[in-house]
Amino acid sequence: MTSTGGTAEGTAAVVLVGGQGSRLRPLTASTPKPMLPTAGVPFIGHLLSRIAATGIRRVVLGTSYRAEVFADYLGDGSAFGLDLECVPEPEPLGTGGGIRHAAAALDPAFEEVMVFNGDILSGVDLGAVLAEHRGADADATLHLVRVPDPTAFGCVPTDATGRVEAFLEKTLNPPTDQVNAGCYVFRRAVIDAIPTGRPVSVERETFPGLLREGRRLQGHVESSYWLDLGTPAAFVRGCADLVQGIAPTSALPGPVGTALLLPGAKTAATASVSDGSTLGRDVVVGDGSRIIGSVVMDGARIGDNVVVTRSVIGPHAVIGDETVVSDAVIGDDVTVGAGCELRDGVRLWPGLSIPDGGLRFSGSA
Repeated sequence: MTSTGGTAEGTAAVVLVGGQGSRLRPLTASTPKPMLPTAGVPFIGHLLSRIAATGIRRVVLGTSYRAEVFADYLGDGSAFGLDLECVPEPEPLGTGGGIRHAAAALDPAFEEVMVFNGDILSGVDLGAVLAEHRGADADATLHLVRVPDPTAFGCVPTDATGRVEAFLEKTLNPPTDQVNAGCYVFRRAVIDAIPTGRPVSVERETFPGLLREGRRLQGHVESSYWLDLGTPAAFVRGCADLVQGIAPTSALPGPVGTALLLPGAKTAATASVSDGSTLGRDVVVGDGSRIIGSVVMDGARIGDNVVVTRSVIGPHAVIGDETVVSDAVIGDDVTVGAGCELRDGVRLWPGLSIPDGGLRFSGSA
């Protein structure tokens, strides 16, 4: 997505990717959430493509869980047109502490830093966020999105000029539908003032503290595409939105369309793949099977007359003939026998084996 706002010259980025992704288990049992295959590439690739498109070149990743996986994949960032460095946390430091620790790797010449949560899929114009930050002469600027139900989020009311008035925790009666979208711009001095040596929450400590001091916090409010990929349902939806061009990216390894098939993926002539599904490398889909709005990861095998809907099939999993998988997560190397029925949020951990007809959610024979 091309920026229509301010230039990124003199701006660096910090991306927080240290979380364990517990809500996405078993997918994250061995893979950090931002490294999960998302529409054909690790999710972090989509985010970095948008950062690079804005003109930012210097990026630091604050890592923790399985930090080595990021370094192995990203290297020095040159493949993305970036100067990238991974900075592992010595211990969990929270969002504020993580920002402070990662930003220490940036040259002091960078007087403003854009910060991204590494599990948010967003269509926000990053240049416009920068332009608003500078126009307001803000100490920090928060990307805010309007959501139908803000009760599940921290909400952030603003005045008529966009100045943040409060930073509120989840409440049953939120005063606004504006919520924190996990993208910020900080004046460098604000980051340098975050305490070191202990966990700090930017949401619970840094932002409220700035408000108490009378500092300028600006809200960039808009209604572009935004999705937190923290749950299996959201992950599947985000993948489908990327494949179909609903969510923006420059990293999709193929044309936008109804499905994305990676090299080596094979489908029988009578099979169908639709609704933004992704088939990973060397996936095989048998006769009469339907893959609908789902992610089938590398090396998986789908038998004949299988229906997979809004689900994730892990690497090298095997799904037997006549099986139904709906709103489910099947882990790495799982074997599901013929005639099974897996529905409504069921999750199978890596390596499990279910015999023919061994698991059903309905009374049908």
